[in-house]
Amino acid sequence: MSQMLPGVLRRSRLRSASALLSLVMAVSACGQQDNAETLVSPLPDRFADVVERGQYLARAGDCVACHTQVGEPEFSGGKAIPTPFGRIYSSNLTSDKVSGLGQWSADDFWQALHHGKSKDGRSLYPAFPYPSYSHMTRDDSDALFAYLQTVPAVDRTPPAHELEFPYNTQLALNVWRLLFFRPEVFEADAQRSESWNRGAYLVQGPGHCAACHTPRGRLGNSQTRYELAGAHIDGLEWDALPLTRGNLPQGDRHALVELLKRGANEHDVLSGPMAEVVLHSLQYLSREDLAAMVDYLFSLPAGESPPATQLSVSADLAHQLYESGKQLYADDCADCHGSDGQGEPYRIPALAGNRGVTAASPNNAIRSLLDGGFGASTEERPRPHGMPPFAHQLDDWQAAAVLTYIRQSWGNEATAVAPETLRQH
Repeated sequence: MSQMLPGVLRRSRLRSASALLSLVMAVSACGQQDNAETLVSPLPDRFADVVERGQYLARAGDCVACHTQVGEPEFSGGKAIPTPFGRIYSSNLTSDKVSGLGQWSADDFWQALHHGKSKDGRSLYPAFPYPSYSHMTRDDSDALFAYLQTVPAVDRTPPAHELEFPYNTQLALNVWRLLFFRPEVFEADAQRSESWNRGAYLVQGPGHCAACHTPRGRLGNSQTRYELAGAHIDGLEWDALPLTRGNLPQGDRHALVELLKRGANEHDVLSGPMAEVVLHSLQYLSREDLAAMVDYLFSLPAGESPPATQLSVSADLAHQLYESGKQLYADDCADCHGSDGQGEPYRIPALAGNRGVTAASPNNAIRSLLDGGFGASTEERPRPHGMPPFAHQLDDWQAAAVLTYIRQSWGNEATAVAPETLRQH
């Protein structure tokens, strides 16, 4: 796979996207003819390679996660995306000529991906992360479009967006674009390696990592002063952890590649929204691309962290919570995570030194404790272990106590968790 993936500066062999699409349509038409049982003829190798590259890019962009409603065909749209301004419903990306992209051209698709404009010229809402996708090259846009044109047509029109006034107007959206959006294609840094540039391209462009890991302002704009410094994900009630230097797991970079590829490594297991990213996207990327992304992220400066709001806990209360939590942990947690908090390699995450546990905000730890959940099911780890929910078993005091104990044991030095914090979840 990695041999067929071009570098960010390599040009496609196609002279134009329209030539590819014309051939796709012609071959399909010849395959159908009068006999309904006639199979569609295969595409020539060079065009099949472009379509395959487009599928790879669709996975790198995690397109299926937002454009597929549970129980519906892939890419048929209609999935509700919660925002602070109301619900936005994803569009149909199948080849359907009425509700999908069947009547679109490669130029129309480039206009959406790079400029954030629909086929009819309307401005698109940035819940579709075109501020990141605008970094993608035209060749990659054309390859992605070529792949989507091969997705079976599904006649399914998504519901109308449910946004409050004035956020439901094109005027407000165009003002937002004027203030916060400038389309720009990724430019390689000649002073950096090819691998670093590939990683930067994937993180900034198709991977659109900033969409979750960079905090938003009141108008939904990315706060670039906190680029990739971590953020709360509105509507999902999880935190995207910081990806800047000093915040990533220290030590073997290979272990981080394994975490992204398998959803687990010797010490960590990804959960929550990141488990879904691994499920739909990262597990399909080559290890070379994942290593390139890790190299790029490790090169980022530490930067400034966004403020984390947390209820303060007095020293006396913190001590009480810790002592209560010690017994609760022994009763309910130690059998899996170990009395030393080391977990079990590739199966149960270690709690000692766990970034999700020791983050400034205890939000992710609270979500895991109350809701439980599973890691990602991947080709290399098809049956992940799960954690049961404890919301029905622990009251606010008990949950705060066990979380306080975990956040302050085995070398962890995070703050205590106030019982009042649990009442907000």
